[in-house]
Amino acid sequence: MGKLAAGLAAAAAAAACAVAGVVVGRRVRIRRKWKRVVGVLRELEEACETPVGRLRQVVDAMAVEMHAGLASEGGSKLKMLLTFVDHLPTGSEIGTYYALDLGGTNFRVLRVQLGGRRSSILSQDVERQPIPRHLMTSTSEDLFDFIASTLKQFVEKEESGSEPSSVRARELGLTFSFPVKQLSIRSGILMKWTKGFAIEDMVGKEVVGLLEAALVRSGLDMPVAVLVNDTVGTLALGHYDDADTVAAVIIGTGTNACYLERADAIIKCQGLLTTSGCMVVNMEWGNFWSSHLPRTSYDIDLDLESPNPNDQGFEKMISGMYLGDIVRRVIIRMSQDSDIFGPVSSRLSIPFILQTPLLAAMHEDDSPELKEVDKILKEALEISEVSLKVRKLVVRVCDVVTRRAARLAAAGIVGILKKIGRDGSGGVTGGRSRSDVKMRRTVVAIEGGLYTSYTMFREYLHEALNEILGEDVAQHVILKVTEDGSGIGGALLAAAYSSGSVDNVQSL
Repeated sequence: MGKLAAGLAAAAAAAACAVAGVVVGRRVRIRRKWKRVVGVLRELEEACETPVGRLRQVVDAMAVEMHAGLASEGGSKLKMLLTFVDHLPTGSEIGTYYALDLGGTNFRVLRVQLGGRRSSILSQDVERQPIPRHLMTSTSEDLFDFIASTLKQFVEKEESGSEPSSVRARELGLTFSFPVKQLSIRSGILMKWTKGFAIEDMVGKEVVGLLEAALVRSGLDMPVAVLVNDTVGTLALGHYDDADTVAAVIIGTGTNACYLERADAIIKCQGLLTTSGCMVVNMEWGNFWSSHLPRTSYDIDLDLESPNPNDQGFEKMISGMYLGDIVRRVIIRMSQDSDIFGPVSSRLSIPFILQTPLLAAMHEDDSPELKEVDKILKEALEISEVSLKVRKLVVRVCDVVTRRAARLAAAGIVGILKKIGRDGSGGVTGGRSRSDVKMRRTVVAIEGGLYTSYTMFREYLHEALNEILGEDVAQHVILKVTEDGSGIGGALLAAAYSSGSVDNVQSL
């Protein structure tokens, strides 16, 4: 019996050792997998680092590229386009003006009544109209006849109860957010279509003339007073509300910036005369690039697989169109290196399946169990049953990508301020160093859902602004949210450039 008992004990011990070995082996494998995933995260964190020293290098690079873009056509990745807007609404504008905002698959018509005092918009009416898909690939005449018909119906409906004397002079601001080579405040040539439009007979044609011809065909007497893009409209609205507004930035699905520049600093247009001595410059800053930007392998892959490789590099790092897809690419890498997400979901391979609003919702999930993260992973990516530890990892990835974007956007804004001598360092304007400049109150108008709706993005941007400028200077720089610059701003510019005024820009 003793020998039997000893044998059984030995067998039990061996079995226990085997089980223990399996358990230990499993734990070792799990640790190794987790270590690989953490390695991916650490690599991402290091590649996305934006210490203040690096941000200041980006600031300097932005200012240098602005100079180069103003010096010659093609001299910079920044196009630095002239807008021929040499003065902005002041608040003294009176009357009723219309705006047409065309920049995507919907367009809007607006009627704005101005009271002659700053921020005195007495009333505004808006109507949104989807553009039938077939018109996006039809002819310019078909498209503008549809728009003119809609505008005429809107005008007749809104003015049906008005006195005849109050509607004698109607003028329109056209916000046209497609690539245009501006010829004057009232004219510009379409360079190419984007956003799903492909009307071949319109490329290379003057936009305002086509619209006005359609308005005549519809029987609507309404000359176009201005042709602008959405960023210029945002600057106009910002300046209407606050005279210290010197620049505007849109950070939403896409991104762009414009600012008020001295006319004599626009070297590529020597002899440009404006009565104000200034002109709004449309930077098209989404195309900015510098070796100082912290680029990752995920950014490189995204760019190569995009419809416009080697183009819009800055936009691909900071705008809402792309942030969610960068996070998706990181999750793919992690799922390939380990099985912490379970079997690789086929939905992970779909570009832009993880849109930035979902990223923001995961990033800002403050529930103890991160239930929103769990829900989005299940519903958007078909990744289910992941541990709390893994959900926290996803939140961290969202944080790294968003923080980098916000801090780079802040550096871009400071780059503009440096160019016009509003960053507290004296700046460089027109090639002349200035060290005797006293810091003045400086307002930047800002729009776009990434900034207005994504709290963490906004907080990171402000944090970086304070770091780059220093608190003493930063207190003089105000980022002020505007609402509907592309619509109301267009109407305000129509008022500022109504037929009662003259075109103040001349090129010698």
